[in-house]
Amino acid sequence: MISRYSRPEMVSIWAPETKFRIWFEIEAHATDALAELGVVPKEAAAAIWEKGAFEVDRIDAIEAEVKHDVIAFLTNVAEHVGEPARFMHQGMTSSDVLDTCLAVQLARASDILLADLDRLLEILERRAREHKLTPTIGRSHGIHAEPVTFGLKLAFAYAEFARCRDRLVAARAEVATCAISGAVGTFANIDPRVEAHVAAKLGLTIEPVSTQVIPRDRHAMYFATLGVIASSVERLATEIRHLQRTEVLEVEEYFSPGQKGSSAMPHKRNPVLTENLTGLARMVRGYVTPALENVALWHERDISHSSVERFIGPDATITLDFALARLAGVMDKLVVYPERMQKNLDRMGGLVHSQRVLLALTQAGVSREDAYRLVQRNAMRVWDSDGALSLLELLKADPEVTARLSNAELEDRFDLGYHLKHVDTIFDRVFPK
Repeated sequence: MISRYSRPEMVSIWAPETKFRIWFEIEAHATDALAELGVVPKEAAAAIWEKGAFEVDRIDAIEAEVKHDVIAFLTNVAEHVGEPARFMHQGMTSSDVLDTCLAVQLARASDILLADLDRLLEILERRAREHKLTPTIGRSHGIHAEPVTFGLKLAFAYAEFARCRDRLVAARAEVATCAISGAVGTFANIDPRVEAHVAAKLGLTIEPVSTQVIPRDRHAMYFATLGVIASSVERLATEIRHLQRTEVLEVEEYFSPGQKGSSAMPHKRNPVLTENLTGLARMVRGYVTPALENVALWHERDISHSSVERFIGPDATITLDFALARLAGVMDKLVVYPERMQKNLDRMGGLVHSQRVLLALTQAGVSREDAYRLVQRNAMRVWDSDGALSLLELLKADPEVTARLSNAELEDRFDLGYHLKHVDTIFDRVFPK
């Protein structure tokens, strides 16, 4: 975790104080359940809530000696609780605490990420509606293809992040499970009703079979979902970066007063935020493979996953939280240049309408092969002139074309509005009323 790419609310989820507080609640809730079952005195359960406390520094000092974090925690809490502390951790194993705590942390992190996505979706919808009918060129392979609108580009991004949100809701539900099942997960020394009680208190579901650890396929799916969301962040960031290139300049990241783009060239206004988002997305995706490799643990339990999760749990969620917030800011303040979009749309002499002429010729009785040849030979002259020539005028001067299509019919095929006639239909699909 790097403070430059962190936000306080998400960071706090992974702070030692938060982790140990969750550990305490797991232990205290479990002791409550054991007291209700008559396994431990109710007075002991009450004393744990009343007197229970811990100090991070003290836990660290004890761990330096005993080389076991959960034992160090329990020892420190016992220093505050006194004699009743002997009833803590009855029938439990360390994984019951560690895995259940991780589930709580990932669930809380998910809630922040879902709020991030909600804000981004609101901004994307607003900007999409703002530019619903702002014409721009659609590109395939980076080359001018046919007209679209900038609003459609943003609607595409909205739909993508809406899918991301659905995936994260599902991943949150899958990872938010509680395991209080004891050594090797058999409940031999602890009643399954304790697990159910702790799960309910912490807002988790019970793990059907935990084998001492919660199965790591759940976590693999969770981090894979974060990786997909990061890839969607990068896709939109890459689009903005391309559209901000000097030769294109259809949109631009907001450049604030006093901001400087280059230490050497005073004229520069670089897409630094979206470039940064591309890098952050790479980092989040980098955490996916270790999560997948964590699935294959030895028998009922090993700790090869533990060191991995100490990295990827905080780093993936903190980085993605920052990236989503940054992307929302970029899209909220994105400067859009409709005039430049129109200029780029027009710069290739009407080539973007070539398909309509092709189809019109086939409708007029020309074979597709001949129609393609007629349109292409004129289109290539426009292409080679870098748009200085007009496709429409060349077609009007081509006797093989005019033998089939009148000037008025040709002109009709160069109507920009034709390409936008179903924008409302697409918007109704993406933004249902």
